[in-house]
Amino acid sequence: MSWDLPPLGAIRVFEAASRLGSFTKAAEELGMTQSAASYQIKVLEERAGTPLFIRKTRQIELTEAGEQLAPHASGAFSALADAWLATKGGATGVLSVTTVQTFASTWLAVRLGAFQLMHPDLAVKVDTSSRLADFARDGMDIGIRTGTGKWPGLGAHYLFKADYTPMLSPRLVASVGGIRRPEDLYKLPLCCSTDPWWKIWFEAAGARFEPDRIIAGPVLGTQAYEAMAALTDQGVAILTRNLYSSLLTTGQLVQP
Repeated sequence: MSWDLPPLGAIRVFEAASRLGSFTKAAEELGMTQSAASYQIKVLEERAGTPLFIRKTRQIELTEAGEQLAPHASGAFSALADAWLATKGGATGVLSVTTVQTFASTWLAVRLGAFQLMHPDLAVKVDTSSRLADFARDGMDIGIRTGTGKWPGLGAHYLFKADYTPMLSPRLVASVGGIRRPEDLYKLPLCCSTDPWWKIWFEAAGARFEPDRIIAGPVLGTQAYEAMAALTDQGVAILTRNLYSSLLTTGQLVQP
């Protein structure tokens, strides 16, 4: 049978771009330049005879034709990946998980090994993105997010409460003669000092939240980076205890 299909490489770029919402991110995932990825999309659109993406400043959106093609492209590559794994004699299925980078690199990463031993027939694929996934379009099986658990059409399972608390290195504690009360933190740089959890924590600790007294520390965007800043004495990070309890246990960080 002769298949009337566009180049497989162009379809691969389209699938990645539609899933990631970016030509640049698709190019990074596939190990090519952004211009090469854009060219592949152009080839595909010329073959289709219609635009597949709406180009906007710093973002792209699927057209109606793109929306129609995207889930089929993802499904086809997922089926091909499953078949290839089975051919190699390895895992026969892929469990696709979407979550944010911080959770993936802490809580999830240390548990994946045990899960794989229990389920050798499954290969786990983790997508780290703060964007909410469309399960049908993106080919995801599980999404792990912070929230109330009320997502229409989806089942939800509670993991743990996301409690936030300041953490800092013992060296930083010693640099100000110890932390004896919440207000002592005003002597040190606070990572992401505009994070609303700082106000919540100070008030829960029975102290006044005084923005004018804050020494602004680095703003790094994710807890993973802010934890590294705390470990290297750059400031006090406000972190989810359940994700970084091992650093408290080993004494690398302390909790006031």
